[in-house]
Amino acid sequence: MEHILCSTLLTTYHNEYQDVCAGCDMAGVVVGKGDSVSRFEIGDEVYGNIQNFTKDKIKQPGTLTEFIVVEEELVARKPKKVSFEEAASLPVALQTAIEGFKTAGFKKGQSVFIVGGAGGVGSLVIQLAKQLYGASFVTATTSTTKVEFVKSLGADKVVDYTQTRYEDIKEKYDLVYDTIGDSKNSYVVAKEEAPIIDITWPPSNPNAMHSSLTISGEVLEKIEPYLENGKLKATIDPASPFHFYEVIEAFSYLETGRARGKVVISPFPSIHEDEFL
Repeated sequence: MEHILCSTLLTTYHNEYQDVCAGCDMAGVVVGKGDSVSRFEIGDEVYGNIQNFTKDKIKQPGTLTEFIVVEEELVARKPKKVSFEEAASLPVALQTAIEGFKTAGFKKGQSVFIVGGAGGVGSLVIQLAKQLYGASFVTATTSTTKVEFVKSLGADKVVDYTQTRYEDIKEKYDLVYDTIGDSKNSYVVAKEEAPIIDITWPPSNPNAMHSSLTISGEVLEKIEPYLENGKLKATIDPASPFHFYEVIEAFSYLETGRARGKVVISPFPSIHEDEFL
């Protein structure tokens, strides 16, 4: 198995893996490579989710570092029109979003109800449903302050969960895609026999389907055209990027549940570093 050495420019923190690693995604530049590496050259800009699991154990630590050794099959070339900040925010969320549609067997022309439309995964599920999978109608839930943001992602209808209960929604959907682990309640908007995807483990609804995650640079390569033409866009929380010395603050902010999209951490000085010094 061949590796490349990357200068890690940006990374994202993932709450679901906090007990075992800090950071799964990265975006950086190749500064060294093994003799048998064939896909990349020194100087290539790459991004990916480097946390490959083997028998439920992570093979290497997180991405909160300036340099990291990466298995070449786990990363892809960074799209030219995507910034390092945007690239670092995408891999895990994008791979998760795609896997859910595959697991559900989603078909063009079907409708989807997305729980958690403003989150890192949910914001991509909305865009993928419209731009890649040809959904006929997309509804997503969010809080009051994020309604307009979720509309801007392409949702046909946005449900403010602080004002509307699942039981009050009259429409029924071909797929319920739950990104926040509320499938024990959100299932009521699904059509009879319709699949319910819950990306949390274990799903709160025993009848929900949990999709396994395929960690591969190939997934990112296939989606590259949509990132280059702007049909698929990264969503980064306005508070990002945080600097390395602000890692604790970044973790704390993410755990408030107020983040919109992804939280990004950078090893480079922020514009506020003079305040720190």
